[in-house]
Amino acid sequence: MRIAIDTGGTFTDCVCLAEGKLRVKKIFSTPADPSRSVLEGVRQLGGGDNVEVRHGTTVGTNTMLERTGARVAFVTTAGFEDTIAIGRQARARLYDWFAPAPVCLIERELRFGVAERVSAEGEILCETTDEELAALVEAVKASGAEAVAISLLFSFANPKTEKRVEAALRRLGIPVSASHRILPEFREYERASTTVVNAYLAPRMEQYLTTLKERVGAEYEGGPVDVMQSSGGIIAARVAAEEPVRTVLSGPAGGVVGACRMAQWAGFDKVIGFDMGGTSTDVFVANAATGAKRTREAVVAGVPIGVPMLDIHTAGAGGGSIARFDTGGMMRVGPESAGAEPGPICFGRGERATVTDANFVLGRLDAESFLGGGVQLDAERTRRLLREQMGGLKTVEEFAAGIVRVVETQMEKAIRVISVERGHDPRDFTLVAFGGGGPLHACSLARALRIPRVLVPALPGALSAVGILLADTVRDFSRTVMMPGEAMGVVGEIFGELEKQGAAEFAAEGLTGVAERSVDLRYRRQGYELNVEYDPLMPERSMKAFHELHRQRYGFADEARAVEIVNLRIRMIAASEPFEPERQALVAGDGRAARTAERDVWFEGGWRPTRYYKRELLRPGDAIAGPAMITEYTAATLLLPGCAAQVDGLGNLVIEIGQDEVREDAVGEEAGV
Repeated sequence: MRIAIDTGGTFTDCVCLAEGKLRVKKIFSTPADPSRSVLEGVRQLGGGDNVEVRHGTTVGTNTMLERTGARVAFVTTAGFEDTIAIGRQARARLYDWFAPAPVCLIERELRFGVAERVSAEGEILCETTDEELAALVEAVKASGAEAVAISLLFSFANPKTEKRVEAALRRLGIPVSASHRILPEFREYERASTTVVNAYLAPRMEQYLTTLKERVGAEYEGGPVDVMQSSGGIIAARVAAEEPVRTVLSGPAGGVVGACRMAQWAGFDKVIGFDMGGTSTDVFVANAATGAKRTREAVVAGVPIGVPMLDIHTAGAGGGSIARFDTGGMMRVGPESAGAEPGPICFGRGERATVTDANFVLGRLDAESFLGGGVQLDAERTRRLLREQMGGLKTVEEFAAGIVRVVETQMEKAIRVISVERGHDPRDFTLVAFGGGGPLHACSLARALRIPRVLVPALPGALSAVGILLADTVRDFSRTVMMPGEAMGVVGEIFGELEKQGAAEFAAEGLTGVAERSVDLRYRRQGYELNVEYDPLMPERSMKAFHELHRQRYGFADEARAVEIVNLRIRMIAASEPFEPERQALVAGDGRAARTAERDVWFEGGWRPTRYYKRELLRPGDAIAGPAMITEYTAATLLLPGCAAQVDGLGNLVIEIGQDEVREDAVGEEAGV
């Protein structure tokens, strides 16, 4: 039995596949010890002796955001100790004299130099002695370091010296991260920064995953535990503990996989993903068939990371985001979140106004069916505490509507960053809304961005866990080669070495897989490269693809100019068991059998009578016109006036976005405002 569990800021989503159908449980997260909610999820889904647990974890992300990682010693070539702090000297705000210095996780006294030198071609020019290595070990031991990051100059070209340093420092009995294992690529700063992040996360992640694996094994007779990577693939917990830098966007990556699978099954190609959870909103652009693009130029919590990860943009706007007024009287929402503890006011423990509380006050959450009735929402307490915090606003509804407007503006801006600012026209896409809060705000965002259609997939509040359940097992390998383009036909030997390495690591996990080859190319003397597929039978196709991609990205291409091969990449993939939900025939209907009530919901200007529907009672083919609320176990969908939804054969809601047929002033008159 395979169970996927995605730990979020407020809820932990648990999904399993049983008898060809997906089952889901949603429980409160336990931030102090996330493994408790994981085990509780496995129990509630009825895990047996042969259970396999797949986990999307926020431990690495939270460690970066909260700066609670290990005390790391940084070891590099003598004379280059401060490169980790100097960085690229790029200024995010060019004319701001008071801009903070770039983030550095390594204190000055924890930077150590080794008397060695390797040339750019991999020739050892100066080799460190055994006495110097012994002195280094003693110095690191005396520093009180809890982990070590090693990144020697040009070790990607020849790792011999770095391996010697690594072997010596492992005698200390603390986690050691070496750049030739983590990221054997050129660009000194990015390679060092990625290795430092790995060391920074290693002790905490190793302890967490070891504890989780032991607890699962003790309760379910040694069941395997796997972890979602930031690149959208699964790896064993053992690998994740050794290379935790690959898991910093673990949960959001599951959402990308799940959203793309659902959109592909529903027949949509170009999608914008919108995942609103308890603490943040994640957005991305993707082709449903091939998934979102991967990047190796990510910055997480201010620190560059060079391992492959899905291109996801995150905004600090979630259901638990706290609303406040700044010193100038301007309303702010987030990035601080109420999280799972104490949570929103309406859950009965929190005391600060959140987005969830605002939606509840505006009638957009059903107190009777929230999480299947498992959580009681306190209306009186919510209105009282919001009234105390609403500043100079006249009514609680005005305060709540302001919170929603501010958070939706932030989410709209995030979508513009990954679409409009990158040359994509949102009108050409379908908005796939998921997460606990995504469907509540999807119609409003789609209308603001002129996106014509919204897809709310089945189980939207647990879609990240669904993606983790369906994801393939993946490992990425790379090597910097710096060869002329003419060598494109003879790089097969190096690719073969990378594939052999990948096959060996898969075999250790009892897996077999196929290799996808790609190359990073650039025009000679360019500073950055583009990644294209590599066909061993027709390598010249890579050159053609590079020129076409360069023209698309930068507006020009020069096919007569010399091309340089920078990096070779292998992506080893072991496909998961295939699964596709059963498609049912459409029957014309208006959803009347699923209607449960008619209540007032606040839209722009005032209250408006709104029909409530239970999603599980809707039939394929049912059509619903807004305004309407469609409630379910994992989420709630708000259908704005002027919008229309239809249930497709897979149980998805396909919403066509229209304009409100009633003017705002008319709405106000109806409500007597």
